[in-house]
Amino acid sequence: MKIKSQKDFFAGLMFMVMGIAFAWGATSYTIGEGARMGPGYFPLMLGILLAAIGLFVVFEALVVETEDGEKIGKAAWKPLFFIIASNLVFGVLLGGLPKFGIPAMGLIVGIYALTFVAALAGEEFKVKEVAILATVLAIGSYLAFIVLLKLQFPVWPSFITG
Repeated sequence: MKIKSQKDFFAGLMFMVMGIAFAWGATSYTIGEGARMGPGYFPLMLGILLAAIGLFVVFEALVVETEDGEKIGKAAWKPLFFIIASNLVFGVLLGGLPKFGIPAMGLIVGIYALTFVAALAGEEFKVKEVAILATVLAIGSYLAFIVLLKLQFPVWPSFITG
């Protein structure tokens, strides 16, 4: 059988592998049932759904004809680096690294850093647009996690809040 879209084929395989891994990992928790869900129920269902979507994408890649076979291009290293770096920076700023003397900077500073570092992954970088996005994300995150969900983690830098 001929692969008619390499991009879709390998993306579908990735979805299937990740879905199966999540579903398999969820089996180590209590699953429960629909009316009384255990901690493994949601990841199991999510893993099954992801694997099913992957199977559909792989099937489509083998059946649907494309013009050039949608070959896989070279890896986009710059976006990959900045997206991973932005998540690492967010984690370090949110909780700090006391072993290295880095204090917890809190949610707001972490969101701003995450947004600015992740924005470097794109083709264009406009400071004004990124600042507006960071502000909207910071306000939304504060409302969602601190106000509505009442999660307990630092919002502001530890040297400000004491």
